[in-house]
Amino acid sequence: MVAAPIFGYLGDRFNRKVILSGGIFFWSIVTLSSSFISKENYWLFVLSRGLVGIGESSYSSISPTIIGDLFTNNSRTTMLSIFYLAIPLGSGLGYILGYTAKKAAGDWHWALRVSPVLGITVGTLILLFVPEPKRGSVDQMGGRIKANTSWLCDMKALAKNRSYVFSSLASAAVSFATGAFGLWIPMYLARAQVVQKTPEACTKASCSNTNSLIFGAITCVTGLLGVVIGAATTRLCRQKTERADPLVCAVSMLGSAIFICLIFVVAKKSIIGAYVCIFIGETLLFLNWAITADILMFVIIPTRRATAVAIQSFTSHLLGDAGSPYLIGLISEALQKNYTMSALWRFLSLGYALMLCPFIIILGGMFFLATALFFLDDREKAEKQKSQSAESGPELTQAVLTVTLVKCAYLDFYQLPPYSCIHIFLF
Repeated sequence: MVAAPIFGYLGDRFNRKVILSGGIFFWSIVTLSSSFISKENYWLFVLSRGLVGIGESSYSSISPTIIGDLFTNNSRTTMLSIFYLAIPLGSGLGYILGYTAKKAAGDWHWALRVSPVLGITVGTLILLFVPEPKRGSVDQMGGRIKANTSWLCDMKALAKNRSYVFSSLASAAVSFATGAFGLWIPMYLARAQVVQKTPEACTKASCSNTNSLIFGAITCVTGLLGVVIGAATTRLCRQKTERADPLVCAVSMLGSAIFICLIFVVAKKSIIGAYVCIFIGETLLFLNWAITADILMFVIIPTRRATAVAIQSFTSHLLGDAGSPYLIGLISEALQKNYTMSALWRFLSLGYALMLCPFIIILGGMFFLATALFFLDDREKAEKQKSQSAESGPELTQAVLTVTLVKCAYLDFYQLPPYSCIHIFLF
């Protein structure tokens, strides 16, 4: 979260694929190293897990901007959809791979020794084969964009872009829900099974629980379906309205809130029914990931996109999954304080705490509706800025040459050294 704005600044000004692959290498090495830290150095383990975020912020901030400079319109939506499939797919595979590695080796440390091999391989492939397109090359049809503005100027422009602000707040709502679900839903379902007398209540430090495995599989499938359905729906709706992108996001989030609420209604009676509600709710929730990135590409000029993605990531984590798991746990513990020994109340208190998530999701849907109000105006402003940037290049060069020639004639008249003309031109 903290490193994202730094990588956003670098991504708008330096070679992006070098920064991208470097971040992945760093993430992989730190993850692998953390698996060998002994329990006596727990503080070092915590630090190493935090450093993983530096690697994550590099590619989450920069990758979408490379795609944005390689494709445009519907093709860009499709490619961003393929890219954002990695979020739910990777999250789901993380549950499955971690569970399988821990079970096979009998040691949870091995869950941290598999993914770094994949990370180093992918980082090498990016460094060798991914092109580094010129910023704005697709938008300007080969034209060059003028030099970057200052970071402070970029931040002021982003703060004034209403579509960007509201869509970022909506992304934070999605992040809040997914962060809380990832940690607490498997435990919630395990407590539901205890209430239903399916298994015995677990009192050990480590319990065998397949809910994480099932939830991971559902996250994989719903992530794939959600991103694909979202891209297809957006392309279809664009034929009806130019505000299709934020409207699809809004409708999907409001629909998701309904089914997520139903999880806590049916879980006490039917685990299968809860899984069905999770499946539908997550599918609708994941519809907007790629579309949100596409909205950003429409309303932000190319030389500012990495910073915009980074600040959006920072906001999403800060207001979302950085605190939502802790907040849910805090509320649950406060509710069950007087009924700690009751299995039913432990189940209900966690459910009541998780009920905060659908309300946050509804708030996110409202933010997407607000985005739809300003989307066309902000997109038009971005198009004008890009066209002005493309046109200003030749005019600026002509002006500089004209002033230089005038100054050279003036210096020659007073018989000053001819190399002074070069000094003025460079200045």
